Amino acid sequence: MDWKTYYDEHLATAQEAVDVIKSGDRVVLAHACGEPCHIVEAMVDNAEAYQDVEIVHMVAMGKGRYCQPEYAGVFRHNALFVGGSTRAAVAEGRADFIPSFFFEIPRLFETTLPVDVAMVMVSPPNEKGMCSLGVSVDYTYQAVLQAKKVIAQVNPQMPHTGAHSLVSVKEFDCIVEYEEPIIELAPPTIGEVEKAIGENCASLIDDGATLQLGIGAIPDAVLLFLKDKKDLGIHSEMISDGVVELVEAGVITNARKNFHPGKFVITFLMGTRRLYDFVDHNPNVELRPVDYVNNPFIIAQNDNLVSINSCVQVDLMGQVASESIGPKQISGVGGQVDFVRGASASKGGISIMAMPSTVKGKFSKIVPLLDEGAAITTSRNDVDYVVTEYGIAPLKGRTLKERAANLIKIAHPDFRDDLVEEFERRFKCAFA
Repeated sequence: MDWKTYYDEHLATAQEAVDVIKSGDRVVLAHACGEPCHIVEAMVDNAEAYQDVEIVHMVAMGKGRYCQPEYAGVFRHNALFVGGSTRAAVAEGRADFIPSFFFEIPRLFETTLPVDVAMVMVSPPNEKGMCSLGVSVDYTYQAVLQAKKVIAQVNPQMPHTGAHSLVSVKEFDCIVEYEEPIIELAPPTIGEVEKAIGENCASLIDDGATLQLGIGAIPDAVLLFLKDKKDLGIHSEMISDGVVELVEAGVITNARKNFHPGKFVITFLMGTRRLYDFVDHNPNVELRPVDYVNNPFIIAQNDNLVSINSCVQVDLMGQVASESIGPKQISGVGGQVDFVRGASASKGGISIMAMPSTVKGKFSKIVPLLDEGAAITTSRNDVDYVVTEYGIAPLKGRTLKERAANLIKIAHPDFRDDLVEEFERRFKCAFA
């Protein structure tokens, strides 16, 4: 059967498509801004037809109605990353959380998390019947391949993001044509603290470096201070709008990349329409599955790879908590450790943990001990640099005493006395 005939024969309304979901099914949703909102909402509206449907995904950018208390017994969310719309459900025991490195999630769909139904959003098919997963290739690609049933929302607003983002229409069991705006993430507000952190981070980045950037005000602030750099490259789990500005300014060219030269290598996107238009049919942009992009072995093949991530707390040994406050899960490991370890193995590579020195001036984020019950996201053995608005603390290859001293020097002045007291008690010497 030719693909056009197959396509026409599998067209359905959203309401018809969600009837393929059965009680007890595991349903994997496309990640982040790739969430197919129209068909997800149709699934929730059809709640009376289900019992015990498990909803699996990482970052939720949609409404997350299936996490609301009134749907207990109908839907149960199994989070691979906890976000704003899902955090209460996890905290209140109405949802579960699976710790996992981002690059290993596709493997889970072949082992402990077999997929009954994948719900994805794609671009319209090309002349060969191939659709792009657009802004979210990551684990979404493997979910399509592993699912027993695939419901695809075909949306003309989804950008086309390269050959490695393509799936055949013949992978889809139900095809729902529905146009709606792709979810956007507005640029964050960047204050003076973030600018100072960004400037400190930028001082560690040389011309020709390849960057991995996280999400939020601090990575965007770093970009503000890179405008005098030359020939930077991108190999990153995601990018946002700030990268486009540096491309237009001629700062990011990918010209000096030794691995995939000339190419942006990314696994998902979170930004505004400006970003989505930039990547659409851009021959220099390759979105690939996360088990490739985030694989530390692949990352390490980029010389001079600089990884920049944020965190919740760092203790005086250099242990990093990035995903929980005490035992309360607030996010997930994501790709932080993937890139920290990839950067460590990269020739000339470094990793940076960047954070404000305090939580709104009330609590120090550099602490004697992590909060009781906090998950250690990045081990003390892996941490390279910690950066705050007060400076840069090099940790790798330093003794425990040197680590503690370096961290105290970049802590907020209001909290240094207590940290010094702990230092002197712990190391039986005066702080210098």
